[in-house]
Amino acid sequence: MTELQTVEDRHLADEQATLTFAESLLPLLEGAPLVFLEGQLGAGKTTLVRGILRALGHEGSVKSPTYTLLEPYEVAGRTVYHFDLYRIGDSEELDFIGFDELLDADALKLIEWPERGAGRVPVPDVRIRLSLEGEGRRVEVSVKS
Repeated sequence: MTELQTVEDRHLADEQATLTFAESLLPLLEGAPLVFLEGQLGAGKTTLVRGILRALGHEGSVKSPTYTLLEPYEVAGRTVYHFDLYRIGDSEELDFIGFDELLDADALKLIEWPERGAGRVPVPDVRIRLSLEGEGRRVEVSVKS
């Protein structure tokens, strides 16, 4: 059985701290990992994705794909898929976007609300949990061991 080991646990004071923290994640995101972004509404999942994309060199806007389920990006010759499964009622809905094929793609895959795809998403390479904590948030990063 594959387990995840916590490698980071810290408080992020505000949005800027979250964006800055995203840059520090780049070494964990080499290759084409599957990354789960977990946390309640407003915890900063999309903000973290924005920070990751900007750290990779993306200069355009970054929006949550809540209604489209997927926003693809091409950044410095690298493909990034940003999924948001919040509105999924049944994991079979993922067939409409070719989810299984996208998971196999040579791309960085960032998935918000992965629990909504239960039974369809494998164990992630990296799991990032965000939770509200005071005026900021707590972030816990775990990697596949």
